[in-house]
Amino acid sequence: MTASAEKFTRQTLLDVQPLTPSLFTLRTTRDSGFRFRAGQFARLGVTKADGSTVWRAYSMVSSPYDEFLEFFSIVVPGGEFTSELSRLEVGDTLMVERQATGYLTLDRFVDGRDLWLLSTGTGVAPFLSILQDFEVWEKFERIILVYSAREGRELAYQELIAGLAQRDYLAEHAHKLQFIPTVTREQVPGVLSGRITTLIENGELERAAGVALTPEHSRVMICGNPQMIDDTRKLLKLRDMNLSLSRRPGQVAVENYW
Repeated sequence: MTASAEKFTRQTLLDVQPLTPSLFTLRTTRDSGFRFRAGQFARLGVTKADGSTVWRAYSMVSSPYDEFLEFFSIVVPGGEFTSELSRLEVGDTLMVERQATGYLTLDRFVDGRDLWLLSTGTGVAPFLSILQDFEVWEKFERIILVYSAREGRELAYQELIAGLAQRDYLAEHAHKLQFIPTVTREQVPGVLSGRITTLIENGELERAAGVALTPEHSRVMICGNPQMIDDTRKLLKLRDMNLSLSRRPGQVAVENYW
């Protein structure tokens, strides 16, 4: 099979940044023909020592308009894929499938005033891509990014989030964004403490945001730990907020890829 006929391209690793012993970011070149919508993911492939290839899905952190691709990963102890991925160095090759996919995109919602982005761990990745795309700033009056991690040091991309307000194309819309970090295993000054589900149940999340979660005005995207996604969906369903489907528009969109 020729390279042009293959379902993937070979990209070069441009940068690797370890954030904690178990979290790192990586940036690669981007094939000129690779297209994606903010919020989508691509399958990445790494070659093992025995010559076999392992594939996993990763959301793009980078915007659809960047000339590079960026991903956010956790090292799973003994994990077949992340163990190989974490050993890659600048100049190494990473395979990227040609076709991006995923439905955690803004076209899931036909209306809505407030957009809630609820994430845990590396699940913040698609939301960072969405926040770098002008479409979201035009579509909603309020954008609430909720980012939960176990410890304060695991709250990545703080500079990117803080720097959105300084981008020329977002300057007049920057007031729409509210960033609410939360941690679950320690107390950090100025950061909410507790799981997202707990903070929804006790009302603390809405108090921090200064806006209510309602089916009339709220549209909610959820990405992260599968258990968190399930539990949050159940809580929102109690508020008459349902999964948005093509045949039945709703208030909730989720991404499950692990």
